[in-house]
Amino acid sequence: MVQERSHENIGDRPEGLGKAVYPNSFRYFRPSTLEEASAILTELGEDAKALAGGQSLIPLMKLRLSSPSALVDLNFIPDSSYIRRSNGTIHFGAMTRHADIENSEIASRVPILHDCAAGIADSQVRNRGTIGGSVAEADPSGDWGPVLLTLDTEVHVIGPGSSRTIGLAEFFLDAYTTALAPGELVKEISVKAPTNNTSGAYVAFKRCAPVYASASAAVSLTVEDGDVCKAVRILLGCVGLTAIRASEAEAALIGKELTTKSIETAAEAAMAAADPQTDMRGSAEYKRALVRVLVKRAIRIASRRARGEHVEAGHEYVGRI
Repeated sequence: MVQERSHENIGDRPEGLGKAVYPNSFRYFRPSTLEEASAILTELGEDAKALAGGQSLIPLMKLRLSSPSALVDLNFIPDSSYIRRSNGTIHFGAMTRHADIENSEIASRVPILHDCAAGIADSQVRNRGTIGGSVAEADPSGDWGPVLLTLDTEVHVIGPGSSRTIGLAEFFLDAYTTALAPGELVKEISVKAPTNNTSGAYVAFKRCAPVYASASAAVSLTVEDGDVCKAVRILLGCVGLTAIRASEAEAALIGKELTTKSIETAAEAAMAAADPQTDMRGSAEYKRALVRVLVKRAIRIASRRARGEHVEAGHEYVGRI
């Protein structure tokens, strides 16, 4: 049975506490299955929001930049958080926390997944935020988008009386916009494990842990004959309305030996593909320069990993790059 509770309107507080840090009143639902959650969201309409980790939604509500009429809490749905591997595919339940992925032996076999999960914000956020919520939000500054797009990733969604599977490239439509229909929820994210001689790396640069990156680069590549690039995907994060696939940068590497010159050529092409905006995280020119550095670093780490080396990667901070 679905539990519903009313959240007290605590917008009017004693003088000195202010109104900007308390959300407007809302109805609260605690479904026991994703099907129930989908049905509630469908019935209540677009003013209702699903609550996963809440690391983006709750701050917006406190600032009253988002004022949903109802929250449908997904945190108490059984078997919605898991990491499993079967037939060469890794399956993540939508409510799987970033910290679970960071500490997962299964996920660590795909190093780029660990790169991403281990560097998201701080430990508090990693212990609450979820991979499903992050993907469904489609934040252009998020970490999971570019990382998962370097892999063969599918999003499994459930809606009113139906379910379907969407390739991640088709799932992301625009900034904060996905292919989810009204009432649909992310149920699972599946990632095909890379083949032999294939690996990846994710490198992001930020001022400090809690803030979004100024720019990021995710690379997955396959090597053959020692150091020849057989296949590659290069995705850029935080420098466009969606993660940008740097196709010309990829073309600069495929079939070529991974030399200083070829990597530099790819990095220059990636820099040209970036479409950043000037904001508090840096000027557009600065972000393009970062892309060039980060892509070179990610290519080198991914190529070493593809040859079987253990190399650390992840988030870089001011003073360490």
